[in-house]
Amino acid sequence: MESFSLKGKTAVVTGGNTGIGFSIAKLFAANGARVVMCHFNDQEGARELAAQLVQQGADVVTAECDVTDEASVQRLGEWAIHDLGPVDILVNGAGICSEVPFSQLSVKEWDRMMSVNLRGAFLVTRQFFDGMKERRYGRIINIASQLAYKGTTDAAHYCASKAGLVGFTRALSYEGAPFGVTVNAIAPGPVETAMLAGFTDEWRAMKFSQLPAGRFGKVDEIAPTALLLASETGGAYFIGQTLSPNGGDVML
Repeated sequence: MESFSLKGKTAVVTGGNTGIGFSIAKLFAANGARVVMCHFNDQEGARELAAQLVQQGADVVTAECDVTDEASVQRLGEWAIHDLGPVDILVNGAGICSEVPFSQLSVKEWDRMMSVNLRGAFLVTRQFFDGMKERRYGRIINIASQLAYKGTTDAAHYCASKAGLVGFTRALSYEGAPFGVTVNAIAPGPVETAMLAGFTDEWRAMKFSQLPAGRFGKVDEIAPTALLLASETGGAYFIGQTLSPNGGDVML
């Protein structure tokens, strides 16, 4: 549909080489966007995935970026502007998760979670936000989690980081909206990814039992929400929202 066309747009997707991020990158490319798949320490794998999409006619390139490192993010921004031109769409999809009881949660692990999931989104968004404001157009999409609302055992650090991302989304939307820059988030439920597979069988069984949908989600069921929010017309009136394809795990 024309309402969801991304033709002529350039999109940067952090964490674009795995899971939900890759599904979003693939869907954006299929709908006409030029896509930068950002990865960290997976140059060969990312290039192989990009090559597969290019063979299918997609306009996809890769870029390595440590979203926790200010200098690395700055290099990404400078490269993108120099080689690709203005960035219209940003998806902050890079993220990590771990299962740790609070009594065993170290300061190092807490800081690592915040650094990737929250600081990373801040740094990358800061790199592109002003340019979007100047051009009076932009779409910023942060990948949060339904656990930002619901919480869960053994993941206080993860839940806190994603709740922070929801707050960041709402606050920044006030600054972006007057300039045609929409800032929104997606809070998926449990989705079949390597991240979910990293939890124990017991935790996944517990989470599975809570889902009215009776199953975990698939990455391709999350990406269309990103396409809606990224589109020029279809996503124009979403401001500071967090959409939650979650199988009924949280009902707001």
